[in-house]
Amino acid sequence: MRRLVLMRHAKSSWGDPTLDDHDRPLNKRGKQSAKALGDWLRSQTIVVDEALVSSSVRTVETMQRLKVDCDRQVTDQLYHAGPTQMLKVLKRATGQTVLMLAHNPGIASFAHQMMAEHPDHPRFEDYPTGATLVARFDIDDWGALTPGTGRLEAFVIPRELTE
Repeated sequence: MRRLVLMRHAKSSWGDPTLDDHDRPLNKRGKQSAKALGDWLRSQTIVVDEALVSSSVRTVETMQRLKVDCDRQVTDQLYHAGPTQMLKVLKRATGQTVLMLAHNPGIASFAHQMMAEHPDHPRFEDYPTGATLVARFDIDDWGALTPGTGRLEAFVIPRELTE
């Protein structure tokens, strides 16, 4: 069995219009959300052993604030990647439980494609910042992963954890 934690980066700042999209950091709410998501992962006893992280500042900062101790691969291949590219990257993973941290609209599309059944949650469709899906796959190797086979373990958004 393999487990995927599919997370959109926490809320980013638009405060500096001179920054490229890639260089935008988290805002105050995003920093709080990332910490809350890390606390939630630990409370659910979800132990990530490999993280695949987009190279943007906001995704790297989200990962740091999760305080998850695991092997990390920061890659440009996940910066605004679509579902096809995300699947390609994930198929090279080696961990039992893999966290993929990336961006919309790709991450929402990828979540929809990977699940056998979608979570009954009003925010699953738009996958807001910090949205986190946990799914299990009945495979022994990520290379065998196919869309539409994920089984829901959990879906949460930061506002459920911070309000």
